[in-house]
Amino acid sequence: MAKGRRGGFPGSMGGPGGGGMNQMMQQAQRMQREMAEAQEEIAAMTVGAEAGGGVVRVEINGERHIISMKIDPDILKPDDAELLQDLLMVAVNEAQKRFDALSEERMKKVTGGYSLPGF
Repeated sequence: MAKGRRGGFPGSMGGPGGGGMNQMMQQAQRMQREMAEAQEEIAAMTVGAEAGGGVVRVEINGERHIISMKIDPDILKPDDAELLQDLLMVAVNEAQKRFDALSEERMKKVTGGYSLPGF
């Protein structure tokens, strides 16, 4: 009869390297906690952007809702309605882009640079 290993996975019987699966599970749980913390930080963030050299300023929160909008009164002339609409659109879109970039940067710290769908 042959002596030696009896099959199964290397280290599955408590030998050298037997804690590999346990270590992976701990690492996954740690990453889950870090991702939850990052998501909380992202939800608490506010990001602002401006358009027209500061004539219009918009601030959004972690839910991407506009929480503040400031318009220089000098731009509020009846003939400038179209310009104001364009400036508002630019400021809102820029604030959302900045938020997305900050959010992605924060999550990359948790994932080690890997992009995970839905985060």
